[in-house]
Amino acid sequence: MYWNDDKDRQPEFVISDEVVDLAYRIGCPTLPLDHAHALSSALLQVLPWLADEETAGIHLIHGAASGNGWFRPEDTENELLHLSRRTRMRLRVPKDRLQDAQALSGQTLDVEGHPLAVGQSEVFMLSSLPTLFSRYVITDADLDETQFLEDAAKELKSMDIPCRKMLGGITHTMNFPDGQLFTRSLMVADLEPEQSVRLQQLGLGGGRAVGCGLFLPHKGIAPVKKPDGD
Repeated sequence: MYWNDDKDRQPEFVISDEVVDLAYRIGCPTLPLDHAHALSSALLQVLPWLADEETAGIHLIHGAASGNGWFRPEDTENELLHLSRRTRMRLRVPKDRLQDAQALSGQTLDVEGHPLAVGQSEVFMLSSLPTLFSRYVITDADLDETQFLEDAAKELKSMDIPCRKMLGGITHTMNFPDGQLFTRSLMVADLEPEQSVRLQQLGLGGGRAVGCGLFLPHKGIAPVKKPDGD
């Protein structure tokens, strides 16, 4: 008898470290709710290359959506986002910019009058999980969810990522000095490990320097329709 159990085994997928996330400890009691422009401007003053690196991005900062009876406020003009000590600031950076980004530790950013002290950082590899979620994908305010998903599917196809399961979610408007930016959240599921990493590396659409088009791993596709307060 001849028996070979290894004949159909595929090589184990190894996540590339070409792009990583840096999570910084921060000292910052409050931030504006709508802080995309302010945070991006503050970071670009000290790390101007963030705007030019194709795979770099700035994750917006989010506190808990709810808990212990507290709900995230939604009045962007009159209320603030209150942050806990566990809150982290995250940047997505290419490997060859890792040391440049780590040098941010020890500096204090001025985010529209709110001091943000940047502490030590920790490196996180991208995920190979099959479900990814982006809070903000730039779209047109006139597009309904069906059209938004059709456009997203076309862009994914151009990246050689088959579109098996997607779900659009919450709409959000960001305010900038030169106008508004309309976004919608997006869940993409049933991704192969290599496709998942590629989507995190490349993102979807523009606006990475203001927190748009960046994907993070998610536990599943079902909860995307539930408001998360962000």
